[in-house]
Amino acid sequence: MRIAGAVIAGGRSSRMGQEKAFAMLGGQPLLAHVIARIAAQTDALFINANGDPARFDGFGLSVVPDLSCGIATPLSGLQACLRFAAAGHFDAVLTVPSDAPFIPRDLVRRLAEGSPRAAIARSGGQDHFLTGLWSVGLCPELDRAIAQEGLVRVKDLARRCQAVAVAWPVEPHDPFFNVNTPEDLAEARRIAAGFPA
Repeated sequence: MRIAGAVIAGGRSSRMGQEKAFAMLGGQPLLAHVIARIAAQTDALFINANGDPARFDGFGLSVVPDLSCGIATPLSGLQACLRFAAAGHFDAVLTVPSDAPFIPRDLVRRLAEGSPRAAIARSGGQDHFLTGLWSVGLCPELDRAIAQEGLVRVKDLARRCQAVAVAWPVEPHDPFFNVNTPEDLAEARRIAAGFPA
């Protein structure tokens, strides 16, 4: 199975005061940590983001914007990722957010064991709908659901296609910890200091 990795760098980052993907952790932006975590697990990588793609030039990856479908949610990004991967003859897309620097190194393997159609990560009793493995075969179904039914949330897609939730332990830290605020960034630095990659 050929898997494309997509780092979702959307969102307004309003609570962070800066674009979260570029917040610094251990001398590198959060986005660099995420890329390093999933590079070896996928056959190719790209970034899903809107706005000026030139801000990502230093990462050497293609930047795929959301499709113009009138929905300002991560589901629009997932739709763009699935279409991009399908055009590249990949079988599935791994999606991860750009603000989760501790993504597990067994993410793809375990999600693929969960379901060949769709699987999402879970930790601490919480489903992480943006961290998932999605078959490109979902493209037509997703296109119809957005265009004809107004589907807007990744959560709704996950439920619709009966995505399997695969759980990870939260000790010594939650591998899906994400940075939304300056306080979260301080906590990420504490975690990184105690648990080097």
